[in-house]
Amino acid sequence: MGFAEYVAGNWPELLAATLEHAVLVLVSLALATAICIPLAVVTYRTDLPRGVVLAAAGVFLTIPSYALFGLLIAPLGLGATPAVVALTLYAMLPILRNAIVGLRNVNPAVSESAIGMGMDANLRLRRVDLPLAWPVIVTGMRVSAQLLLGIAAIAATVGGPGLGRLILTGLDVAGTPFAIYLTLEGILGIIVLALLFDLAFVLLSRLTTSRGLR
Repeated sequence: MGFAEYVAGNWPELLAATLEHAVLVLVSLALATAICIPLAVVTYRTDLPRGVVLAAAGVFLTIPSYALFGLLIAPLGLGATPAVVALTLYAMLPILRNAIVGLRNVNPAVSESAIGMGMDANLRLRRVDLPLAWPVIVTGMRVSAQLLLGIAAIAATVGGPGLGRLILTGLDVAGTPFAIYLTLEGILGIIVLALLFDLAFVLLSRLTTSRGLR
C-alpha cells in the first residue's frame, strides 16, 4: 500500500487530529494575546517594567519543550490543560515584544494631536495608539502561531491533542510497515496548517488594518 492509499483510508483520523492541532494552537495563541497586549500597554513607556516582562517571556521561550511539558504534569496532570499552558508561555515573547515595539513607535505628533482633540489617555489608546500598533502586533501573533504549530506536536507526550499523536505513534511502532506513514501524516499535516495559518494572518492584517497603514 502506498502513502496516498494509506492517507485515504486513514482520512477521518487525520482530519480529526488536524482540527485538534489547529484548535490547540488557536486557544493558546488567543490566551497569549489576551495576556500580552495588556502587559505591553502597562509597561511600554517605562524601562524597568518593560525589561522585566520581556526577560520573563524570553526565559519561558528558552525552556526545552520536553522539560516544560514534563514539569506541568505534576500540577496540571495529563491532557490538553498542560499543553495549553505550555504553548501559551511559548507564544508570549513574539507577541509581547511586537506589541511594545508597535506602541513605542507611534508617532508622538499623532498622540499630541489626539490630546489636542480632547481625547483622554484611555480613548487615545483605543482609538489611536493600538490601531497604529496593530499591524506590528499581528506580525508577532503570526510568528507565534508558526512557532506553536511545531511545538504543539510535543504535547502528545503529555496526552495532549493534535497531530503529535500520529507522529508519536509512528515513532513508537518504528519498524512496522506503516510507521513511516503515520509519522509523515503528522508532519505533512503540520506543514499544511502552517501554510493556512500564515495565509490567515496575511488576510487578518489586510482586513483589520486601515489602508493608510498598509
